[in-house]
Amino acid sequence: QVQLVESGGGLVQTGGSLRISCEASGHTGDMYSMAWFRQVPGKEREFVAAVSGAGKIYFTDSLKGRFTISRDSAKNTVYLQMSSLKPEDTAVYYCNVKPEPNSPYLEVWGQGTLVTVSS
Repeated sequence: QVQLVESGGGLVQTGGSLRISCEASGHTGDMYSMAWFRQVPGKEREFVAAVSGAGKIYFTDSLKGRFTISRDSAKNTVYLQMSSLKPEDTAVYYCNVKPEPNSPYLEVWGQGTLVTVSS
């Protein structure tokens, strides 16, 4: 089983930047892609971005240009660099893993890391 631990969240002003991280541990042999999702209380969790081991990147169109995803496979860690932050980016950010290209994301989630953007 894979364990996921997100970190790096915090309070930032509108227009600011923040980098959050997620480290996977446990059964990390099959991690085709690592991804970020976010969730606002009362709303569904939404996909943000994903990166495969080969560096292929998938992004929600609305966040392209402000967010950057990267991955350090040697450290089993995925990063999300967020810039020009807006209050609507306030959410709990979660990471997840897709073991194979055509597999679903894992049912296990980490505790998430809260990003709060003040106006």
